[in-house]
Amino acid sequence: MRTKTGFSFFSKITYSKKKPSPTIPKKGLDSSEIDHTIDNAAEIIEKWNTEYVSTTKFYSLFCESKREAKKFINGVKDLQKSMDTLIKEDPNSENLLRAQKLMQIAMKRLQSEFYQILSMNRARLDPETGEDVRLAGDSIVEVEEVSRNSMKELKSIAECMIAAGYAKECASTYKCFRKSIVDEGIHRLGVEKVSSSKVKKMPSEVVEVKMRSWIDAVSVSMKTLFNGEKTLCDEVFEGCSVSLRESCFRDISKEGALLLLGFPESVAVRDKKTPNPKKIFTLLDMYGTITENLQAIESIFSFHSVSAVRSQALSSLNRLSESILSHLVEFESEIRKDSSKTVVPGGGVHPMTTSSMDHLSRLAEYSGILVNIIVKGSSSSAKALLPKSYFNLSESDGCHHGSEVRVRFAWMVLVLLCKIDGKAEMYKDFSMQYLFLANNLQHVASRARSTGLKHLLGDEWIERHFEKVGQFARSYERLAWEPLASMCPKTEEMSPEEAKMRLEKFSECFESTCQSQSACVVPDQTLLEEMRSSIVEKLLPVYRDFYNAHSNAAMLAGTEGGWNVRYTPEDVAKYLSSELFNGKGVLEEEKSCVFRTSFGLVTARNSSRRKKRSLSCRRF
Repeated sequence: MRTKTGFSFFSKITYSKKKPSPTIPKKGLDSSEIDHTIDNAAEIIEKWNTEYVSTTKFYSLFCESKREAKKFINGVKDLQKSMDTLIKEDPNSENLLRAQKLMQIAMKRLQSEFYQILSMNRARLDPETGEDVRLAGDSIVEVEEVSRNSMKELKSIAECMIAAGYAKECASTYKCFRKSIVDEGIHRLGVEKVSSSKVKKMPSEVVEVKMRSWIDAVSVSMKTLFNGEKTLCDEVFEGCSVSLRESCFRDISKEGALLLLGFPESVAVRDKKTPNPKKIFTLLDMYGTITENLQAIESIFSFHSVSAVRSQALSSLNRLSESILSHLVEFESEIRKDSSKTVVPGGGVHPMTTSSMDHLSRLAEYSGILVNIIVKGSSSSAKALLPKSYFNLSESDGCHHGSEVRVRFAWMVLVLLCKIDGKAEMYKDFSMQYLFLANNLQHVASRARSTGLKHLLGDEWIERHFEKVGQFARSYERLAWEPLASMCPKTEEMSPEEAKMRLEKFSECFESTCQSQSACVVPDQTLLEEMRSSIVEKLLPVYRDFYNAHSNAAMLAGTEGGWNVRYTPEDVAKYLSSELFNGKGVLEEEKSCVFRTSFGLVTARNSSRRKKRSLSCRRF
């Protein structure tokens, strides 16, 4: 028969494993000493079984009096020694029966004390709000500190109960209450059991919140909850067998750990089937969180009986890796599939360029994580797909793993550049195509130089593409502005009438060019100053020489009609240095084409030849 507390009315008798030698005579029994020991034990045991028992309040032995608690424990230990002696020498004595009943009462009290100490610690777990991860984490830390303060009492009770043969009851009480703490902690940290099918039906915003909450929960769980639980378990049952400590920790922590580390699988499966490049960063954070805590996971859950926890962590890493690779592929696909026909005003930076470089720049921050993921997911090296003229990765550029991630980033940038090249052809004016290419490549190269992409693409790649920006800018200048310079020949032999005609033509064409280029923009300040300076250097000296040589004669030739030169070199310099590329005008491409044809310099033959020029991705 067993009581409500789980104890038998018959004592758990521990027999000696050693067989007594039949040749050694039985020693005499000092009954008076044993009687005295049992009487002393009975005094303290019965006192706390009668005087401190109430239906409305529990009087804790360890809280009321530390001295009494110590006396109680010592009395139980002495009682156990007397019982061991009686079992060997007089197993049928009335003293043994009395001692057994007293031990039963003592164990019931100690189990209640064990319960009370654990219960008091558990009460400290509840934070003011369970929705705040930080508060939940602080509460868990507080509980572990309280547990450590009560370690001495828990340890002494555990040793006493186990020595008396009540290891199972002690462990059962411990498991019950400590598991409730772990489960409560996991819940307070916002982690709950959720299936893959349920995750699929959740709104993206809800899933994102749960993913972020999970990231915080893992760090708190490993640093405080599970680590603290293992430490507490080892210390409370320090004098016990390894198997008992392992059993306690397994039953307390395994379920919660599997729930915690299994969540990424559900999310990864959802995102792998419907990848969204914007979600990749949370997945990378989750992957990084497990990686950062992997050593702790392997250390805390080192027992064979909790190997499933270690396996779950690795499985979640693999699932996250697959999902992340799917998102990278989807990112490239989105660039290729971009079919927007909107022409960016003034040849400025395309929104696709901006968003893609933002994405790539942020991805570069995760290059340390992506190294392992990309290497695992590479079925064939992407190096073979990249032209050496675009990205030449020599064998001396570090380890193979680093090379793989660098090649992957170079490839994604190339996909973007090819798309930019295609977008340029949407401009009818060839000069605008080159301005668009210059602006967008300037943005790509500038972001690469100022972010983590610099370490992946390398200084050589960046410098080479800044040189290409200069080439595109010079092509724009040649098509849009050099025709003006050709209208001012260096010859000094010119009649006043011809000089007047050329100055008039220059003024008209300068106005037309300024009007046609007034909508053009150069967002990058450095490139803006370089292009303004370059155009000034190409046009102003030529015009100034022609103006100084022929303006006076031209004005004399036009005296009768009150004619005057409209633009002095200073006027031209002022506009080119301050007004050019401010984007205040409205680009009229058709008018621009008519204007350039009016120069008599852009012939149909030349236009046809330029149309055949390739603006393919090879230009990058």
